[in-house]
Amino acid sequence: MMTTDSNVKEFIEEIKLRVFDDQFIDREEERELLQIAIQKGLGVDKGLAFIRQVAAEKGIVVEREANDRVKEILERFAANDGVVDKKEFEDALALYKSATKGKIPDPEMKRRLKQLMVDQGWKAKEGGLFGSKWFSAIS
Repeated sequence: MMTTDSNVKEFIEEIKLRVFDDQFIDREEERELLQIAIQKGLGVDKGLAFIRQVAAEKGIVVEREANDRVKEILERFAANDGVVDKKEFEDALALYKSATKGKIPDPEMKRRLKQLMVDQGWKAKEGGLFGSKWFSAIS
């Protein structure tokens, strides 16, 4: 299938329609949009480029990009000793909340950050003077 200007315009309109209500593209919506891009002959790379372009122009949150950003921050925090303390976790959470414009509920964001840390093999610094189990408490 040939890529035409009308295919590009239709795809961009599809992106705008998907985010009309919430200004947020979650992973599932992104996958669906990329399938549409393929159907229109644009391919995955061009589809991603158009999603990013529209997101930048319209102030739309792309969940995957917010996740990538918070992962980079946690990597920096864990870089020296593989440990993230409560303040660093809360700083990463605040950044995540800002990057997602509050579209993901706090408990879900905490679970995602905890899972990211577990997946990366990073430890949480718990205990201390008052024996806080802040990380273990996230469920």
